[in-house]
Amino acid sequence: MTNALTFMIVDDDADDCEFFCEAISEINPLSKCLTASNGEDALIKLRGLIEPLPDFIFLDLNMQRMDGRKCLAELKKDSTLKNIPVIILSTSSSQKDIDDTKMLGASYYMTKPSEYQKLRKEIAFVMTQNWSGHS
Repeated sequence: MTNALTFMIVDDDADDCEFFCEAISEINPLSKCLTASNGEDALIKLRGLIEPLPDFIFLDLNMQRMDGRKCLAELKKDSTLKNIPVIILSTSSSQKDIDDTKMLGASYYMTKPSEYQKLRKEIAFVMTQNWSGHS
């Protein structure tokens, strides 16, 4: 994989962000990893970011200030951001959470793996998919 991609991880757990960014750099050392600590922080950064916008946004559901559902709804209303694939990354494996986020426009729902290698495998899977028809 040689394309340099930009990822944004939106999660209030600093350790999760660190593991995620570490996995990204192992999968593709050319890729860039941006972080935001909640949905509000992500929207401020994304709307203030000139170029490049991230190729993927990984969004935690349960966060303080603005949770993943509200952030996802805002992303999908924004003409500049609505076509970026949003992957929900949550500890919840509830079918209701999966269904609700798909209805809001999430491209994929990923239950946070407890093992680092599983996280890498899931991220690698996301990177190989064509999400253009999913937004």
